[in-house]
Amino acid sequence: MMRILFVGAGAVGGYFGGRLLEKGVDVTFLVRERRKQELEKYGLVIHSVHGDVGLAPKLLVAGESAEPFDLVVFSSKAYHLDGAIADAKPYVGEATMILPLLNGMAHMDALWKAFGRENVLGGLCFIETTLNERGEIIQTSPAHEMRFGEWPNGRSERTEVLASLFAGANACFRLSEQIAADMWNKYLFIATMSGVTTLFRAPIGPIRSGEYGSVIIDRLFREIKTIIQAHGAPLTDEMAERQRTQLEQIAPTMKSSMQRDMEKGQLIEADHLQGYLLALAKRHGIHAPMLETVYHNLKIYESSRVVAE
Repeated sequence: MMRILFVGAGAVGGYFGGRLLEKGVDVTFLVRERRKQELEKYGLVIHSVHGDVGLAPKLLVAGESAEPFDLVVFSSKAYHLDGAIADAKPYVGEATMILPLLNGMAHMDALWKAFGRENVLGGLCFIETTLNERGEIIQTSPAHEMRFGEWPNGRSERTEVLASLFAGANACFRLSEQIAADMWNKYLFIATMSGVTTLFRAPIGPIRSGEYGSVIIDRLFREIKTIIQAHGAPLTDEMAERQRTQLEQIAPTMKSSMQRDMEKGQLIEADHLQGYLLALAKRHGIHAPMLETVYHNLKIYESSRVVAE
């Protein structure tokens, strides 16, 4: 049977890894010692609108010996990626597939460099989930989709094998034939959504309903779209307009995960998301004043957070 290693057992990796484990797939979680103790004490517990489950997962702590896995899934935040790569490397063999679920694009370069371009699939997920004080996974919205595919597009025997392995699990595991386009498409949405909600410290509803709200959202959205398309990414105008419509239609109470992290005083992915886009803007000679404003706000938060520590 194919063996899968999830690097971390947090809100995202714990959920999708847990759903596969629930199905009977051979899943192991690579975790820190503290998380290991938590999972050994309480189990891997999922509270979800799609059904609750309690599991006793196989656990691995960095440095412990294990044979290389067939698939290694990275679902950490970008600021933990370097450590996650170092921890996972001993468990990666020549034929191991690497599947990232991070937001943005900057992580692809790091994974290609560490594991070789031919071994890295494209991936993303759509889910709203968090951990409670006992480390239990709380999943609250209808979307629980993990998407994967050959980079940048197409099908292959190995991704078909994964699709068969994932089929029937209590989450949507979807094989995509255009995963690069899917990832850029999500990047456009999440960079805009996280940008405006962190700038105004508010859910999307009050921002949209204010006199200048939709205009400001649109300016930021258009800047990011221009940057992504100038970079040569497979993002069509039609795909972009669907994302713009979604920003108008999502629930008014919706916050971005970056905003939630700021409210908790936690680390954020400013450089990985908005910073990476600004670097592309400079490379292509694009002026992006709204994106600069968003990024500057995030960097002020980061510097004040450091001072507070």
